[in-house]
Amino acid sequence: VEAVSAAAAAQGLACRAHTVEALHPWEAILDHAKAEAVDLIVMASHGRRGVAALLLGSETQKVLTHTQLPVLVVK
Repeated sequence: VEAVSAAAAAQGLACRAHTVEALHPWEAILDHAKAEAVDLIVMASHGRRGVAALLLGSETQKVLTHTQLPVLVVK
């Protein structure tokens, strides 16, 4: 997280980095988004398909399911 924040600063971009520990990452992401009053959540997707996606679940999918905020998914 520090490396990404430093890389953004080196390019002249404003960046606020946060880390949060939680039992359920998707809940922590939504709680933090609410606390920070964000306009957009950006998340990565591993692109799992089929049975693997169903069995493993996806934090991105859970965020998409449980928020009304816009979510940008990057593959």
